[in-house]
This record gives sequence, C-alpha cells and structure tokens, in this order.
Amino acid sequence: MTRKIISAALLALLVLGWALSLRPVALGGPATYVVVTGQSMEPTYHDGDLVVLRAQDAYAVDDVVTFAVPEGIPGAGALIIHRIIGGTEEAFAVQGDNNPRPDEWTPSEGEILGAQWFSVPSGGKLLREAMNPAALAAAAGGFITMLVLLKPAPSRPREMADSHTDDSDDSDDCETDSTPQELQHA
Repeated sequence: MTRKIISAALLALLVLGWALSLRPVALGGPATYVVVTGQSMEPTYHDGDLVVLRAQDAYAVDDVVTFAVPEGIPGAGALIIHRIIGGTEEAFAVQGDNNPRPDEWTPSEGEILGAQWFSVPSGGKLLREAMNPAALAAAAGGFITMLVLLKPAPSRPREMADSHTDDSDDSDDCETDSTPQELQHA
C-alpha cells in the first residue's frame, strides 16, 4: 500500500513538473520545441537536434531564438532558429552561426517565440522516429500486449470455490448436462 502511494506521488510530481516547465505552448505551457534542420546553426546545433525554448520578457544579443518566417515571403510560417547579432528596439538582426551574413528577416520581440532553454543532441531524430505511424502502432500493440499479459487472473468468488469442495447434497444446487445439445432444424 505504501509503495502505491509513493509511486502515485512521484507520478504526480513528474506530471506537475512537466505541466509547469515543459508543456508546449499549444497546450498552454511555456515551452516551444524545435527540431533543427540544415547546417545554418553548426557547430552549435546539428541537423536533428531538439531545442527547447521559453518565452522571455526581453531578448538580447547572443540569444538563440526562434521565429516564424513572415507571411508573403517564400517559406512563410516555417520556424527559424538563429542567433540575435544586433538590432534596434523595433527589430532584431539574426544570423545562423554557420551563415556568412545576417538573415533578411528582422523579427520583432513580439514575433520571437522564445530563447533557447536547453537542447537534446539528436533528440529531434528520435522524436521523428517515435512519431512514425509504424512506430506508434508498434508501441500501442506492445502496450496492449503488456496490459493483457500483466492482467491478474480472475479470482473465483469465495462461495463458488467453497461449493465445489462441499460434499453435501443441497437440492438448491443447479445441475447442468455436460453433453453437447444437438440442434434441430425445422
């Protein structure tokens, strides 16, 4: 019993920690997740790295930030993760660490989704694989199999178990014929 309470408390703490710090913005949380594609941020980040960002009250030079490509420009809506290299109060100059010149985009503070909080090398590759329909189906099948195999065997009710060991002849006992019944066709 104590073990169950401790397990439930640990699970509750884990869920609370996730809800307060790692819940995605789409679910009302503070975190934005970006999977790096391309080489523009090498050597800081590589293709397939997962970067977790959090919104800040203010952004400064050297912050690695994410913003969406503005509407009306090819690639509109795509998320870009680059470093702030300068700017004004109205807009920031950004550039990939591996790019020879600054980006043409100059996001404002309101357009920035967040600054890098932490990263997981190759985490995006693992996330992509986990989201593969075949991997999801295999995980669901494995989970269901585990539930079936770990399900405790049904226990017989106490009075039924006792009645089979009782040698008394009660007239209330129900008897059944164990021979198969034949079907009659009309």
